[in-house]
Amino acid sequence: MYEEIANKLKGGKKVVMVHGNADMDAISSAYAISRCFPTCDIYAPCGIDRVSRFVQEKIGFDVIEKCDLNDYDLVVVVDTSSPEQFGMEGFSIPANCLVIDHHLPSGKWKCDDFYCDPDKCACAQIILDIIRENGIELTRDVGLMLLGGMLTDSGHFQYGDYVLLKDFAYILEKTGIQMDEALALTRTEASMSERVANMKCIGRSKFERVGDMIVATSYGGSFEASGCRALMAAGADVAFVASQRDDNFRLSARATQEMVRRGINLGEIIKGIGYETTTDGGGHDGAAGLSGIGDVEAMLHICNSRTMDEFRKIKKNREVVSDDPDE
Repeated sequence: MYEEIANKLKGGKKVVMVHGNADMDAISSAYAISRCFPTCDIYAPCGIDRVSRFVQEKIGFDVIEKCDLNDYDLVVVVDTSSPEQFGMEGFSIPANCLVIDHHLPSGKWKCDDFYCDPDKCACAQIILDIIRENGIELTRDVGLMLLGGMLTDSGHFQYGDYVLLKDFAYILEKTGIQMDEALALTRTEASMSERVANMKCIGRSKFERVGDMIVATSYGGSFEASGCRALMAAGADVAFVASQRDDNFRLSARATQEMVRRGINLGEIIKGIGYETTTDGGGHDGAAGLSGIGDVEAMLHICNSRTMDEFRKIKKNREVVSDDPDE
């Protein structure tokens, strides 16, 4: 598979597209492709997030926010579970585009070449495999960027697995990058606006519990993922934070690794809600997102309700196990 992808990436003028408010995993994947398979532009139609912007300035590379896809021989999409994540209404992608992703398949990509490995913690790992399996030199800057993608998408390893750690160690060994350099790449201080948003998020939060499991919901104007982390730091096991912009909403979901071990799969929960509400949702066991047209309070209520159902199933299963005399 990796040889086939590499052959498609060789030669011609390419553009790598990333989802709206692109995170470090998306940007690092796009950057690695652009450096290993020139000539290639990085296209973020709806911008990149704060950490990615910080890293862009530190490493020094261009990200375009406007372009004509007809000017390119190949359009590549990375770390994007559906076309809706580009955040552009009525936008259409060429049928011959190449999609490389690691989220649970949404079934919304109608293209000739779709490569997805949902077992990977980060899309950067797939890009590393393409580079490694095709004997392409892993340069220091590409290695550093891929490390940044792996770090951020695994929550600095707390959502990682042994494969991620092996891939991370491989890059350190091959490039000579030190651990402190990798950690420093994406380390930024929270802005005052983010800190204020998190305080408001906690103040507006609601929560429910089943046994020792707590789900919390809140809404705000921005920094949804950061708000989830704030709620979890305050004691939530699962958190949903959403924002409303006119008729559109955007929602982030996070769960602790303990909840994932007990059976919570936010990717499946959010994907199901997306189908039911005709919105765009997906993600991983411990982190997911949802966006589309809808009322933010209604969407948070649905997320809370689905999670409480899962909590009750977990509690019931644990009670059955504890009552089993053979256990």
